[in-house]
Amino acid sequence: MDTREADRSWHEPADNPLSAWYVQCRMQTRADGPLAGRTVALEDSVCLAGVPMMHGAAMLRGFIPTQDATVVTWLLDAGAVIAGKAHCEGFSFSGGSHTCAAGPVRNPHNHQRSSGGSSSGCGALVVAGEVDMALAGDQGGSIRMPASWSGAYGLKPTHGLVPYTAPVEATFDHAGPITANVADNALMREVLPGEDELDPRQRNPITHPLSAGTDRRVGRPSGRVLREGFGTAASEPDVDAAVRAAADSLHRLGATVEEISVPAHALGPDIVAPIILEGAPPQLMFEAGLTANWHHHGTGLLDATRGWRDHADDFSESVKITMIGGALFRRRYGGQLYSKALNLVRTLRGAYDEALGRHDLLLLPTMPMKATPLPSEDSPREVITHRAVNTCPFNATGHPAMSVPRALRDGLPVGMMLVGRHFDERSIARRTPTNRPRTGPPSNPRDIRTATPPVARPRGLGRTASRSAPRHDLRGPGTAIVALPETVALSSPCAHQIPGLDHFPPVSRLPDSPEEDTV
Repeated sequence: MDTREADRSWHEPADNPLSAWYVQCRMQTRADGPLAGRTVALEDSVCLAGVPMMHGAAMLRGFIPTQDATVVTWLLDAGAVIAGKAHCEGFSFSGGSHTCAAGPVRNPHNHQRSSGGSSSGCGALVVAGEVDMALAGDQGGSIRMPASWSGAYGLKPTHGLVPYTAPVEATFDHAGPITANVADNALMREVLPGEDELDPRQRNPITHPLSAGTDRRVGRPSGRVLREGFGTAASEPDVDAAVRAAADSLHRLGATVEEISVPAHALGPDIVAPIILEGAPPQLMFEAGLTANWHHHGTGLLDATRGWRDHADDFSESVKITMIGGALFRRRYGGQLYSKALNLVRTLRGAYDEALGRHDLLLLPTMPMKATPLPSEDSPREVITHRAVNTCPFNATGHPAMSVPRALRDGLPVGMMLVGRHFDERSIARRTPTNRPRTGPPSNPRDIRTATPPVARPRGLGRTASRSAPRHDLRGPGTAIVALPETVALSSPCAHQIPGLDHFPPVSRLPDSPEEDTV
């Protein structure tokens, strides 16, 4: 994690019509390498020495890292030009693009729609053509969701393949590329993986040379359309139909494509919820994304987050819900939900592994719906929930998954997700369609200045909440009631990390987990 010699000057963007840039720079340490001359935007949760990092949260304004993240060093060594930091959602806790403290990030195809999150600026900048590629994080779909809604190629690699040294939740965190085409995605996939002694999540990551991922003459591919990824409560029929049509086109090109059922997939969001709720707040707020009992800590970020309670009123609603929900669950159940969910992840992983043992890939919609409108102040929570029902289970199980743009419906992109075996990103690369669908050019970002209605700033509770708000229950069919203070509304989730919270079962109703005495 050393800091390469480079011009570390930066500036605020003079022209930022999509509100996707946080700061801009032009940092390069060598002119040769696989990424020579390629411009890269870093999600603003990635440390770049000498350049501000806000992580979408007002509390971190003014924080400047003193070290480069390992992946930044590797990008620079590969000849990349770091073009700046892209806005992300507040502490990466939203699947929309409306919770960043600097304001909403806008979809390049329709400026009144979300670009997808939490890596909201990365997807928008790549599709708008302002950078060649972006490095983003994924804790529940945060690479694949903006790729799907903005119309890019977004790869969440196998868990631990790419170093991630300051995670939001260590068992779920991934880093990977968002690009405008398959070839650039493969280039970044060549540069980013590797072993890093500073990353406690890694266990002998398996890497493959670039040529292994671009040779498409290997066997007859087989894919299975994952039945449970379609027809969910949040699914839009035209999205399901577009992805099934994309699967049919793969069949016409020679792939064996049939339907398969993995019933456990439908339970994935409910398994994910307690792990994120109880696991993320302590690591994010109390440890500043640093993992205890490890031999390297960046103390600057610890100092920057130490006074978080003094800024809690400024947190987005999704951050507050996560923190309050996690505290309540741990207080009421004593860690049983968290432990049982971690055990159930092994069952979920085994179900996917069994399906992938017979077939190369699983195919399903990345997002069940097209990009949703940027919410106004009075928008119901229903418009910002249930986004990650298909993406978040693969964060828990660690399988590689890539969102591929395959259609345009009502002027908005539709993404198809390809899921592969652990450390077999090359099979995904071989099977990824290289022809882009006729999605049409995105809107001119500059048009936004004359055609955009006001949208909500990040919505909080605290001082901005109604003092007359009723008490709310965290209730699903047959669940226990969790009573909350009258200023806190927790009737349903509003972040992609807690997608099943409004139907979350109590301990007595969770499926039995194997080896519950060993967590």
